[in-house]
Amino acid sequence: MNPQISAATDASFEQDVKLASWVQPVLVDFWAEWCGPCRMVAPILDQIADEHPGRLKVVKLDVDANPQTAAALGIRSIPTMILFRNGVPAATQTGAVPKSRLDAFVAPHLAAA
Repeated sequence: MNPQISAATDASFEQDVKLASWVQPVLVDFWAEWCGPCRMVAPILDQIADEHPGRLKVVKLDVDANPQTAAALGIRSIPTMILFRNGVPAATQTGAVPKSRLDAFVAPHLAAA
């Protein structure tokens, strides 16, 4: 995994995402190993994480291994990316989308960071 991207679990989600999003925006990728579209988005998330060190934290959460968090946030399809700011979801993007669309998705939150 890209060193700019961390993995969250049900147990660490509060610390890794909600509390961290008070410092900088946190983009959470809800994914699973068997998900083809998730694998398509992974290299794009690597690029985004590399392009914004210190301005955006990127976190991956495997929904199969961590069903409680995914259920609590109402994740119904993957990949779903939720951008957290100040401890709460600020924006959601579902599905495999091109890099230009993910850049546009995170850009307003980086400007506010």
